[in-house]
Amino acid sequence: MTARVSETSPSLQRPATRAARLSAIEEALATHVITSQLQLSKILLDEGIVVTQATLSRDLDEMHAVKTRLRDGTVAYAVDRGASSGADTGEDVGQRGEQQMARVLSGLVTSVAAARNLVVVHTPSGAAQYVASVIDKQPLDGVLGTIAGDDTVMVICADDEAAVTRGDWLLALVSK
Repeated sequence: MTARVSETSPSLQRPATRAARLSAIEEALATHVITSQLQLSKILLDEGIVVTQATLSRDLDEMHAVKTRLRDGTVAYAVDRGASSGADTGEDVGQRGEQQMARVLSGLVTSVAAARNLVVVHTPSGAAQYVASVIDKQPLDGVLGTIAGDDTVMVICADDEAAVTRGDWLLALVSK
């Protein structure tokens, strides 16, 4: 079984499955400017994921990844989210993602507290799964994943410091 170690978390490993490969591709597209399939395959290889060009091409097609021109003129892969302007930089995408998170989560997060390497997020009844899903979709340094109940989300962080940082960040984000 091939596994990979994430740059953001030395203990995060992925199984050698199609779903894990697609997740790694999506993360690479979100965190790097990918200009070719060869570049993407090298990034995946560095993470312990071996993929053929044909499989990578099918994966990119399935994910609706398209080449788009960035503001600096570079042509790079991006996941087509429907209403994309086609002129984004990595910072623009990150800022837009954070703004979208703020809009979505501001009415759903009722409290945030850090406890050791965990961030405990309270929500109205029935909203925790949705809040966890929104958090999971963002590549956040120091965040390993989430667990959600009915009205509580546990954000699992790599260490205590990351939990305090992410808790403060989330509180500031939903307070905007």
